[in-house]
Amino acid sequence: MNFFNSALGKNITFVRPAYFIISGLSDIPHIKYYYIFLLFVYIASLLGNTVVMAVICLDHNLRTPKYIAVFNLAFVDLFGNSALVPKLLDIFLFNHRYIPYNDCLAFLFFCYTCLSMQALNLVALAYDRLIAIIFPLHYHVKMTHRFMLSLIASFWVLAITSTLIAVGLLTRLSFCKSVVINSYFCDHGQIYRLGCNDVTPNRVIAGLSSNIILWIPLVFIWASYCGIAYALSKNSTAKERVKAFKTCAAHLSLVAIYFLPLLITFTMSANIPPNARIINLSLTSVFPPMLNPIIYVLQTQEIKESVKKILKIRKLSKITVKKVIMK
Repeated sequence: MNFFNSALGKNITFVRPAYFIISGLSDIPHIKYYYIFLLFVYIASLLGNTVVMAVICLDHNLRTPKYIAVFNLAFVDLFGNSALVPKLLDIFLFNHRYIPYNDCLAFLFFCYTCLSMQALNLVALAYDRLIAIIFPLHYHVKMTHRFMLSLIASFWVLAITSTLIAVGLLTRLSFCKSVVINSYFCDHGQIYRLGCNDVTPNRVIAGLSSNIILWIPLVFIWASYCGIAYALSKNSTAKERVKAFKTCAAHLSLVAIYFLPLLITFTMSANIPPNARIINLSLTSVFPPMLNPIIYVLQTQEIKESVKKILKIRKLSKITVKKVIMK
């Protein structure tokens, strides 16, 4: 195999297929029910994230650095699920498994960029909670609108750049063995493993990206909450600890929903059947964007109050219109 790779490198022969074939989830009985479930998840995600974004836009009291990050997370969830789920349903429900080469790379780019931004956005929210609890008197000095916007913009640049590099390295590969991708979408790892020439650069960038986008954010979030727990244990009363926990509950829920399935999948991948692994990863991709808005609406007092206020204003406006019409 090494001889073949080196010979292919010397000849500089590139074989780009006209299309790839997405084969994941194809041999599971009654799988169409799962696609119907995914459609429900997508609709719920669409509605939930749209509501969160609308509430933040309509209520001036939510124009804070924290809710800039919440708005961005809702946008990423909405955009990410819109990039993934309709195409996934088109591939499997309507049996359009042949996806053109360039379309596959574009599909990969949008999906990976949004998945990366979800993890990085959780870092921004963790940092916001860290400053709010450890430095409450300096919060408005340290955590400004400009700082949060700059932080989120830098995360977008990081996510887009890392994904572009990964996609760019795929374009140098020759595919002379197979064009069948055993996944539910154009998975970077599955694609570069099909390459016939040297895939070392692809493997390296995949490892770096997973560390930068997945493990480093997780370590930072864990360290930030260790710092919060230490600070609360030293200088706060039981009432203050309960209050601090309530402010962090929504974010901790999002972290658990996003990272725990990935950790279970990657640490136990050898013991998980391929189809079960594909279903678990697909759920990990589409489920958090549906649950995030529900968690923020139910666990965040400001958003609950804002929703009540908007609904009350709308109800009063309807009553006023009816009175005017009756007159």
